[in-house]
Amino acid sequence: MIALISGKLLEATPLEAIVLAGGIGYRVHIPVTTAEKLPPAGKEVTLFIQAVYREDSQALYGFAVRSDRDLFALIVEKVSGIGPRIAINMMSRMSSQTLVQAITTGDVALISKCPGIGKKTAERLVIELKDKLGGSIASGTSSQETIASPIDGSVQQNAFADAVAALIALGYKAPDADKAIRKASQKLGADSATEALIRAALNG
Repeated sequence: MIALISGKLLEATPLEAIVLAGGIGYRVHIPVTTAEKLPPAGKEVTLFIQAVYREDSQALYGFAVRSDRDLFALIVEKVSGIGPRIAINMMSRMSSQTLVQAITTGDVALISKCPGIGKKTAERLVIELKDKLGGSIASGTSSQETIASPIDGSVQQNAFADAVAALIALGYKAPDADKAIRKASQKLGADSATEALIRAALNG
């Protein structure tokens, strides 16, 4: 089974990338949160892959960091009613850090705002995964990640979550707050404090 693809990025859209590796062009479905981290076309890229095989189809789903791939696999494999497309939509709507926090704190209202996720499905997601999230998935880190995650460790994860919560308190919608803090984190670095992330997000 394919676990990783490393090669030249031929082209990319917010939800798809084509990577040339070993003379083969691989079409890989990606979330927006991974698309934001891709290099320009023509540059080398590494994507952590989850292959999904069905009776009538097979598809590759790729992620900038291994912990995102692992979270995707956990959702698809453990939660009935959530397939790869819905899982990708969820991870496009919000960062894995925000999604993990929503699951572990039982924030059904936030999860149910994702496309294709109703209240019952969100509740089932929390019940199935709340006790299964931990280690590299919960912290958003991995010793073998090739493209660095914008959040590194529990301290940074807390800063990220606190910054998102602050923007929501200021009137931002949750997905917009998450996106703004993601961009701020990528700009300032993984060890940024909550206040710095908020300032950078508010200043655009």
